[in-house]
Amino acid sequence: MKSIRVHQTARTGEDPARARRFRDAALPHLDAVYTLARYLLRDPSDAEDAVQESYLRALRHFDTLRSDDIKPWLFAILHNVCRVQHGRRSGLLLHDVNAEPDQPDGVIPLWREAQDTPETVMLRKLDAETIQGLVAALPDVFREVIVLRELEDLSYREIAEIVDTPVGTVMSRLARARAMLREAWLTVQHEDEQAGEREGQLKIPCEQACTGTAA
Repeated sequence: MKSIRVHQTARTGEDPARARRFRDAALPHLDAVYTLARYLLRDPSDAEDAVQESYLRALRHFDTLRSDDIKPWLFAILHNVCRVQHGRRSGLLLHDVNAEPDQPDGVIPLWREAQDTPETVMLRKLDAETIQGLVAALPDVFREVIVLRELEDLSYREIAEIVDTPVGTVMSRLARARAMLREAWLTVQHEDEQAGEREGQLKIPCEQACTGTAA
């Protein structure tokens, strides 16, 4: 990604030591935040603007952070920036009226992840470029949670806090997103197989013609 300048003294009189602590904590996650912004906004320029605004907000509110893990906090700020500021301009909707209704948080305990499914196994086998293409085609509400879970490896609880929705809803959206990805992948495979068959059928007449000419 292109370098995104994070103004380290956004406010007059900014404490240099505080700014340095923020840089040390936040800048290692810049690429991850930008990647999520690209998936959400689908535009490099909008993504850079959103990340810039997110880091400025994070710097202003750095003293409110109560966790040693700053990455989910940065994602949560980005989520709000994309939804409020850039959502109106780009048409981004981080909710879906067709999404599964909220599920009770107790469906699966927060400390226990769901077991592997054919969809999760399939995702691990795909190359990065294929995953990016399939994920980019998902509806916004499913694209966000699948990026946070499968690409950033966040827990259900962390994702729920970022998108401000119950854990059960996160799990439901992830299940639907994985099913969509698997269906899309099977479609791509089927199309590739058909293309290969057509190519093979074209080769046969060509080889026969070449053989006849030689004779």
